[in-house]
Formats: sequence, structure tokens, C-alpha cells
Amino acid sequence: MRIMSFNLLCQGKDEHAMKNRRELATRTILENRPDSVGVQEATPDWMKWLTKNLPGYDYVGVGRDNGKKRGEYSAVFYLKEKFKAVDSGTFWLSATPEKPSMGWDAVCMRVCTWVVLENTQTGEQYAHINTHLDHRGKVAREKGIDLVLKKAAEFDMPVVCTGDFNLFEGSELYKQLMGGVLRDTKYLAPDTMKNATFHHFEVLTDDVGVIDYVLVNDRVKPLVYKVVTEGIDGKFVSDHYPVYADVEL
Repeated sequence: MRIMSFNLLCQGKDEHAMKNRRELATRTILENRPDSVGVQEATPDWMKWLTKNLPGYDYVGVGRDNGKKRGEYSAVFYLKEKFKAVDSGTFWLSATPEKPSMGWDAVCMRVCTWVVLENTQTGEQYAHINTHLDHRGKVAREKGIDLVLKKAAEFDMPVVCTGDFNLFEGSELYKQLMGGVLRDTKYLAPDTMKNATFHHFEVLTDDVGVIDYVLVNDRVKPLVYKVVTEGIDGKFVSDHYPVYADVEL
């Protein structure tokens, strides 16, 4: 089973404008065919494009600005021929997570979307959590991590967690993220690689700029971890590389 995290870049400009990248983004998803993919910076325009051009996928998620269709989504898309959503929700990374709200020292609203997916053939279930932590507020990231880890610990089943966490490996925030029930597939998968995930439209081969993660609990066995650096037709799809893990439940 393949789990992907993909920061789409909300708009972009000039040659990196959304209109020049949107087909590349859907091709990336279709060619890698994740069972479920957590997207970040998915504006309403992106959501319209994705839902139209990924006919084999359904999704859960809401816009962060009003809990409906306004603002960026941290949606989870899943293969609808293989899975059905049996439970789902979105909470805000704030002191009032049940309603649209700004968290602590964040510069914008941040959300976490989750879904319990059931294999329609086997009945096997897993939870997919997806989020995008604030890029400025350290307290917002600390508190946001607490909320995400709390949610992950609630599930008595295999859990995968994707996201742009806006924190680097080895940082105190990374140590906090690893202090709960989740672990980094990069260091668990026997077939793995080291490469930056945030590149800002420059070719990066080191692993300094890793801020996008695929995490799992101890009921998931990672087999492969990959940063999708190839692009499409030699073009960057976003300012982040998509990341995926192949896993067994």
C-alpha cells in the first residue's frame, strides 16, 4: 500500500504559476498511484482541479478559513474503488480546535484532517492523518504537534500521518514529533533514500531541507521510502517534492 504526502504550492507565479503546474501535479499522483495522499496548500482552485482530474479518487477535507470551501485544504484523497471512508473529521491547530481559529503565534489558520479508510474487499481499516504546521510560529508548531500526536494515539488501528511539518530533522520540534506514537518511515523502511523535500525550484540532492514526512504507528510496516525527485517532463511540479512510503498493515 502506498501513502503519499504532497505540498502542491498554493499558487506560484510566472512559469511556476498553478496553471502551468496543475496537470503535472495530477500526472504525478496518477503515475505514482498512492492508495491515499495527503495534500497541503490545496486552495479551492486546486481542489476543483484535483476533483475533476482525479476521477478515481474521492477525498475528505474542508477549507481552513470557514470549515467549508474557503481557504486552503489539507485534504486526504483516496482510491474510491478500493476504500470507503467510514469516519473523518478536521480540527484546527489552535486552543479551540473544534472551530475555525488561529493558533497561538501562527500567521494563518492551520488544520489537521483525518479519515478512517476501510478496504471494501477485506474490511481492513487504517487511519490517515494529514496536516500542515505553521511556518513562522514556534509555539503554534509545538502545540500543533501535541494535537496531532493526541489524535494519532486515539486510533486502535494502523495509522499513517502525512504533512508539511515545517521543521527539520534533528531539531527540537522533530524530537517532539518523534516523542509520541508516530515514527519516520525514512528510518524504518529497508529501501530508503536521503534527499531534501523542500527545494524552492532548485535541484537539491542533499537531505538538509526535509520538512515533509510520512509517519506511521507501530502497526504499520514500512517497506519503501521515496522522495519523488524526477518531476514530469523535466519540470518541477511544486516547490516541494512529493514523498511516499510503501507499507504493509
